Amino acid sequence: MRRVVIVGASLAATHAIEALRQEGYQGDITLVGAEPHLPYDRPPLSKAALQDGPDTTELLLRPPQWYVEHAVDLRLGQPATALDPGLRRVTLEDGTELPYEGLVIATGSQARSLGPADQGVPVNTLRTLDHCLTLHEQLAPGRHMVVIGGGFIGLEVAATVRRMGLDVSVVEMAPVPLTRVLGDEVGHWFSKYQEGNGVRLHCGSVLDGMEPSSGGTRVRLLDGVSLSADLVVAGVGARPATDWLEGSGLALSDGVLCDSSLRTAAPGVVAAGDIVRWYNPLFDEEMRVEQWSNAVEQGRHAATTLLGTDEPYAPVPYFWSDQFDAKMRFVGRANAADHVHIERSDESSLVALFGRDGVIRGALCVNAPRQLAVYRKAILERIPWGDVVRNDG
Repeated sequence: MRRVVIVGASLAATHAIEALRQEGYQGDITLVGAEPHLPYDRPPLSKAALQDGPDTTELLLRPPQWYVEHAVDLRLGQPATALDPGLRRVTLEDGTELPYEGLVIATGSQARSLGPADQGVPVNTLRTLDHCLTLHEQLAPGRHMVVIGGGFIGLEVAATVRRMGLDVSVVEMAPVPLTRVLGDEVGHWFSKYQEGNGVRLHCGSVLDGMEPSSGGTRVRLLDGVSLSADLVVAGVGARPATDWLEGSGLALSDGVLCDSSLRTAAPGVVAAGDIVRWYNPLFDEEMRVEQWSNAVEQGRHAATTLLGTDEPYAPVPYFWSDQFDAKMRFVGRANAADHVHIERSDESSLVALFGRDGVIRGALCVNAPRQLAVYRKAILERIPWGDVVRNDG
């Protein structure tokens, strides 16, 4: 193999490049990115970078010289628009056609919009460095921000701007935040925690519409509540960036479908990061994971798969969220849990365990870092639920 193209200037892409070179690959590497920026770190965009203003240099995953040292041909600000696996060719927006022998798809995900509700009024999203800069410039103490969506990004943004002295209201369709991800019991804890720090929550509320008002936006909810906002942020999740792959023949279903080694059905094509839906044998489950550590590990694994290894990618997923002084860490999976056990809960800390099919599958620790490693080991070893939670009813 003499020519590798990596599409997506992302965290997964950076680690794929690093792994290729470390494994002895000496051929050409071309990195294609839709944004004009070198790959940068995204988690700070809802926290420190949003508060202080994004510093492009500090956010970079690798300095510019690193790409020179690793002999990477950069094609930034030129999104890929099409893939032809038969001809082994990627087409860019400017019409350039890049041939490849090996391809890594790492285009990640993109923010969802509010749909018809955001027509005619300014609505911020927070997915890119430019989004962060635009939003930061609007933040001033005393202004009222309305966040549509009580997921992790919405709650992190709410915490950041509340600390900056803004008034914040969060609108969430579910009865409590995070219930679709972590269940009602955990969601109630985060609800109380956010409200205890001055965030106003409107849960079980559906957005009815928005229209311009004097100096801002009027946000109408179906329950009759009307909120006057100086600025609105949509935090309604993300979707895999697969539009450019339509018509390529690759199997797409909420991501690019891959086998347990991160191979697609097309010869010489692997994928990594938020865009991948793959079979994880550890959980006997097909999954797509939008997490920082997963992008790092998948980028490296996809690279070695491209070079000929056949090992399955079977991690215990891990992610975190920082809100005010709450440092949440989660390992494993919480989806479709048939047992949820609250091991510990007080005003500043929470430990919750998730079980399914008789084994522990997930653990959430808020301000309880020491317990995380213990539960990760139990998940990896598929320890029976009863051996972990002896007093669970």
